[in-house]
Amino acid sequence: MSGPVRLFSESPEDPFSVSRAASAVLDQRGTVVGWGKRAEKLLGHRADEIIGRPAADVLVAPADRADVGEAVAACVGAPGWFGVVPVVCRDGTRMRLGVRARRVARSGGDCEWFLVGALAEDVVQWETDRSVLDGLFRRSPIGLAVMAPDLGVLRVNRAIAGIAGLPAEQIRGHRTGDFLVSQDAETVERRLRHVLETGRPMIFTEQPCRLRADPSQQRYVSVSAFRMEDSEGKTLGVTQLVEDVTERHRAQLRLALLNEAGARIGTTLDVPETARELAAVLVPELADCATVDLLEPVSRGEEPSPDGAGELRRAAAECVVEGADEVLYPVGGLITFPKETPQGRCLAEQRPILIPHVQGPTGLAAVAQERADRASELGVHSVMMVPLAARGLVLGFVTLWRARCPDAFVSDDLTLAGEFAARAAVCIDNARRYTREHEAALTLQCRLLPGEVPDLPAVEVSHQYTPAGAVEGVGGDWFDVIPLSGARVALVVGDVIGHGIDAAATMGRLRTAVHTLADLDLEPEEVLSHLDDLVHRLAEEQEASSRAFSNDQVTGASCLYAVYDPVSRCCTMARAGHPLPAVVTPEGGVSFPELPAGPPLGLGGLPFESMDLELPEGSLLVLYTNGLIQTRGNDIDVALARLSAELSARERPLPELSKAVVKALLPARPTDDVALLLARTRTLGEERVATWTLPAEASAASRARALMAEQLSAWQLDEMVFTTELIVSELVTNAYRYGGGPVTLRLIRGPRLICEVSDASSTAPHLRRARSTDEGGRGLFLVAQLTERWGTRYGRDGKTVWTEQAIRTGPGAAADLLQADVWGLSDM
Repeated sequence: MSGPVRLFSESPEDPFSVSRAASAVLDQRGTVVGWGKRAEKLLGHRADEIIGRPAADVLVAPADRADVGEAVAACVGAPGWFGVVPVVCRDGTRMRLGVRARRVARSGGDCEWFLVGALAEDVVQWETDRSVLDGLFRRSPIGLAVMAPDLGVLRVNRAIAGIAGLPAEQIRGHRTGDFLVSQDAETVERRLRHVLETGRPMIFTEQPCRLRADPSQQRYVSVSAFRMEDSEGKTLGVTQLVEDVTERHRAQLRLALLNEAGARIGTTLDVPETARELAAVLVPELADCATVDLLEPVSRGEEPSPDGAGELRRAAAECVVEGADEVLYPVGGLITFPKETPQGRCLAEQRPILIPHVQGPTGLAAVAQERADRASELGVHSVMMVPLAARGLVLGFVTLWRARCPDAFVSDDLTLAGEFAARAAVCIDNARRYTREHEAALTLQCRLLPGEVPDLPAVEVSHQYTPAGAVEGVGGDWFDVIPLSGARVALVVGDVIGHGIDAAATMGRLRTAVHTLADLDLEPEEVLSHLDDLVHRLAEEQEASSRAFSNDQVTGASCLYAVYDPVSRCCTMARAGHPLPAVVTPEGGVSFPELPAGPPLGLGGLPFESMDLELPEGSLLVLYTNGLIQTRGNDIDVALARLSAELSARERPLPELSKAVVKALLPARPTDDVALLLARTRTLGEERVATWTLPAEASAASRARALMAEQLSAWQLDEMVFTTELIVSELVTNAYRYGGGPVTLRLIRGPRLICEVSDASSTAPHLRRARSTDEGGRGLFLVAQLTERWGTRYGRDGKTVWTEQAIRTGPGAAADLLQADVWGLSDM
């Protein structure tokens, strides 16, 4: 129905509705003058039987007349009455009815009483429901708002009125947007329209609720809403229940921040990165700006002083306030806070400090010191400082500022910041301890690796060592370039399984062993066999002490050992569980020779094999550890292809080429350390090598001296003839006397003059100091004094005694060497 008259459907639950209530009319004497159909059905009295008779005689039992009389008296004295009375049915049963009585005036001054009744239990339930509804509007702490279909306010309870700050009567007829900021009002109305259109209720939906009267005050409410319908299903509007859950929302936010902090802080073992993670978690959820200042020793992995004194280094800063960079100290800079400042007290007392309201220039000067003026321009109004303390040490502190957010810090914020700081402090201390261990391992590793590689006649060398990332730690990779006799060179690359100081220490022991074995001029496969025995013994030693060092077990190592001879251009290589080397020809072709795959060092009992390669001059030999090609997420074949592509550009200088290889194949934070060794081969031509075979006869020494003198003259080394004659005479004479068989003399002219005498004997000469009464025994002593180095190496057909002399030119070179006080021969 439209127009000025509107039709409402009665609720089927209303006990006084037309379809449920019994009705009757009494005159002023109490006689029944009207009787409804529902009364006849409910009580059994027909209209023709009861109309005209006194109601007290028909409907009231004699025992109840006194009580009913009191109710009638109360009704007569008032314009109406509402209560429960006992009534007698036609069959004599007694029934309690809830009755509403209203006096109606008639012409002539008479009156009649209109009665409406229903079962007493239905009336009591209806009144209970009405009481609940009245309580929701007048006494409920949960907000209740009834909205029309156009979302205009029909009625609100006192809780809603309290949120809005207005009496409930003044809110009626308004819309939500009249009280909330537009953004929040649009959210509310959009959700309520959805409830009106679909009929699906909205249950405990949290949303912001900022009042237009105070938009800076952030509130959160939980809203439930349902569509109102009459008994015929027509939409009457929507009702929403609103609860202020601001404190609960903040508590949930704090808990979520703590959970997020646990996931985001401490993802690495890097001190600066952990500090940055802490600052990023705090801003903007808790503060507009956060800085992390650590005591200067902490940033280096060292232990700070127990009293927290000393300079601080700014490790991280995070801010959402524009222009804050001009106020804050730069990250990485050193800062000193006097003890009387809040920062100084936070460190010294190791307790958090809350300054909820920074009052004027004086207050800013206390917290911002010389930068107070600029801080005032940014609107800084609330500050907290929380110490970073773990395991009894104060590591630094965190400062939190608010400038853009109008709310001041409260004690709950300080507690939350303390939780963040406690978690971050443990992570920072773990990172500090790891940094100290990592730096110690890295220092040990770098000290144990070779420094400057000498310029050798056999090869031009470039090398790269890249340690693993901070999490994985320093490994046991190493390389070596060892000069050997006869202008040869040994090229070594190895990898100890494991990381940390123990791996670095084991690497140092293996490198020392390699040097010792290389000095013996053993074949590559023999060197690896000795190393295998050494690693096996080391593992047994550490297994015996595993109770004290359960995590520091050497489980093995890999190694590739190569010897290159620039005279023969032959390279002999053997490997123990190591990646294949790469060989680049002078034309740029890259190959990976299939060396026999020996077992890793430490297994014991298995043989090693070597392979000979003839390398043209200018060939590039590339040795590396597995970390170069076995990176996380990359296929080895793909890595080898990339390595080949980089090595094919061989025209680049070796230092540049080695850096390019590392950059192309390794990620920013490699998971394993890498040793890379590049060696470009050189050759010593026939014009720089002279070889003679002398018969085993008494004139061999004389013949050797003559050949040597002639060759040195051809090499323009006449000044070295005299000393070399002494050396050749002694070595050839010893070979003739003790070797048996032909004697081979070889001279090599390189950066040093090399003299080699070979014979078929395996007996080694020994240096000794002869007594004054001895007739002999001084020869090798003279050789040792005249040369820089000398030694013996063994081959399949005998031995070779070799010497090296620094090339000296100019007058007086020989005389300088023959100074008796230099030789120490005055006692002979």
